[in-house]
Parts: sequence; C-alpha cells; structure tokens
Amino acid sequence: MSEATEFRAEVAAWLNENCPAGARGVGQIATGSTKVTLEPDVALWLERMAERGWTVPTWPKEYGGGGLSPQLAKVLYEEMARIKARSPLMGMGTSMIGPTLLEYGTEEQKQRHIPKIARGEVQWCQGYSEPNAGSDLASLKTRAVDNGDHFLINGQKIWTSGAATADWMFILVRTDPDAPKHDGISFMLLTMDQPGVTTRPIRLISGSSPFCETFLDNAIAKKEDLVGELNRGWTIGKRLLQFERSGIGGLTGGARAADPSAGLVKVAKQYVGEDNGLIADAALRSAVLKLNMRRRALNLTALRVNEETRSGTPGEATSIFKLVGATLQRDTADMKRDLMGFRGLGAHEEVGFTAEELRATEEFLHLRTTTIYGGSNEIQANIIAKRVLGLPD
Repeated sequence: MSEATEFRAEVAAWLNENCPAGARGVGQIATGSTKVTLEPDVALWLERMAERGWTVPTWPKEYGGGGLSPQLAKVLYEEMARIKARSPLMGMGTSMIGPTLLEYGTEEQKQRHIPKIARGEVQWCQGYSEPNAGSDLASLKTRAVDNGDHFLINGQKIWTSGAATADWMFILVRTDPDAPKHDGISFMLLTMDQPGVTTRPIRLISGSSPFCETFLDNAIAKKEDLVGELNRGWTIGKRLLQFERSGIGGLTGGARAADPSAGLVKVAKQYVGEDNGLIADAALRSAVLKLNMRRRALNLTALRVNEETRSGTPGEATSIFKLVGATLQRDTADMKRDLMGFRGLGAHEEVGFTAEELRATEEFLHLRTTTIYGGSNEIQANIIAKRVLGLPD
C-alpha cells in the first residue's frame, strides 16, 4: 500500500470522527480575527485542525504547520471536499503574509508571527493600494519615517479588505522619497489596534463591506517588523502578490477543493429540467460541459505546475492562473444565475427566494471582483505578455 493510500485512509477516518456537523457545507469560516465570535462548531473545527497542523498542511511543523508534501496535502483537501468540510481557516495570513514570511522573514519574525497564523489567532489585512496608486502601485505616497526604535507612518490606503476586523497589517511604505520609485519602498508589519490607525468600511454592490479605507496618522511600526532590507521592499511586495494570485487562480489545494462548478449540473437539472439523466436543454448542456472542462483543465494544469515547482508557487506565471482562475469564477457565477433564470435574481428572502437562490445572486455580484482585485485581468495580461512571453512593449 502506497504512502498516499495509507494517508488517505487515516485522514478519512480522522475527518469523519473530528469534523463537526456545523463545519460542513456552506457556513462560517474562521479568519483568525480576535474581533469575530466563532460559532461553537467552527471554533472546535479550527482547534482540532490547528492541533494537527492542518490549517496550513504544507508549512513546516516547527511553525505550527503539518509538514505534509504537496501530494499528501492534496489528499487531505480531497477528503475534506468528500465530506463537504469547510476550510478551518482562511484569509491573508495563510494565503499571503505567512508564505511571504517563510521566504523572507527573519527567524525571529517567523517564530513570532507564523505560529499565531497557523493557530488562527490573528487576522491580517493588506496595505497596498492608495487613492492615487492602484495599478501603478509603485507610485504610492504613504511615508514611513525613522523615529529611533520605530517608524512613524502617515498616509492613506484603500481597498484594505478585512481591515475593520484585522489585528495586523502588512504594508508597503515609502522610506526614501528621493530614490527611484521602485527602490525607495519598504515592507513592514504593524498592529491595527493603535491610536494612529482608523478604518472606514466601503459598501459594495453585493451588500457586504469587506473593503475599507485606512487612514494612518503617526501609526507605529516597530523596527523589528521591517521585513527584508530598508528601501528594498518592492521585491517582497511583488512576491506576496504571486502568492495571492496563486490562491485566486487555483494553485493551492484548498482553492481547488471548493470548486463552484461542481454543482452546475445539479442546478441545471433542477431549474432547466432533466431528460434521461441529462440536462434537458442541449445548448445549456453543452455550455455547462464546456465550462466544467475548462475548470478541470485548470485544475490539472495547477497539479502539474505544483509538482514541477518545489515551492508550489511559481513566479510571474502565477498571472496566468490568476487570469484564467478569476475569469472562471466569474463565468461560473454567471452560468449559475443564468440556469436559475428569474430565480437567480433574488434579493429578499421574504418574497419567496430560497437561501441557495439568494447565494447565487450574491455570488454573481461578488465574484465579479475576482477579475479586479489582486491585479485586474488587464494587468495580468500585461504581465504575461512582458514577463512570461517576453513580448516587446
């Protein structure tokens, strides 16, 4: 019996015994925020998975991870998907700053921050975009001035997802205004619970308010929370974006386990009709098949790339996965809404729409953002043209 087969049997038995009913199917997922109260089953699920190191299964055990190979982590995600177990933990801690600190952080920074991320004890947010520095991020103006044992930060960030409930922020700041714009930027960490940090939620078309404006007025970042060298943060900031894009694009096992296209056939049969076990409408049947084939092709390509890349996260090629993955997420939400017809336009439960129909509307509105955040589709196409294909400007 192979190692993967033995591990699968062990994982299946453990999950069946330890995954609470309230952590299966659609529902709350822990982000690590100290400001959010978790449902009892969600808190128990987080605790049990963190004890095994399976909140971040491929991270080193010495930092609270599971120490699993990508192959065994894939088995874990597959078995979680089989019983509809939700991820025990999600957010920028596990998907962005954690991997970045593992690659660029000092040993002291790793020991101080990464175990807390793995245990779900902290939520992180991202201080990158500014009102006048979005696509051209290197034009950022937020300043950090050396003030002895700490830096004083002044400026404004925008689209800081989760800032209202975050405990820490990783931030790009300008530390040398006279240097060429890419050379005078530093990467720092700072706590959100301090007098110099103010957040203001921005309401989205989907009805939620995960984005925020963040105002920094003499906010403090300690010297030990400078990641990498002073004025050399642009390289670290770009690498973090590659981790983000790999998650959106499906390069991580957790993202693949929650495949939204898997339920399209069921939705189609329910709302369009069924004929001899097939979707009744031939044109819609073909459209669903083609979309699911695109999703499957992306997943298989991601598996191949992960096996070929030791870190599981390639460089500029992550833009390919981000572009294709984000487009697929948007197209899947569009397809689901189309299959439901009028029932896919629900906005109020009191007028007779089911919870699933209301979710379809929310997904349709929310997943349009995946082609914008983390670098828009147009930005990804430019990166692919210049950095991957080597095409001239």
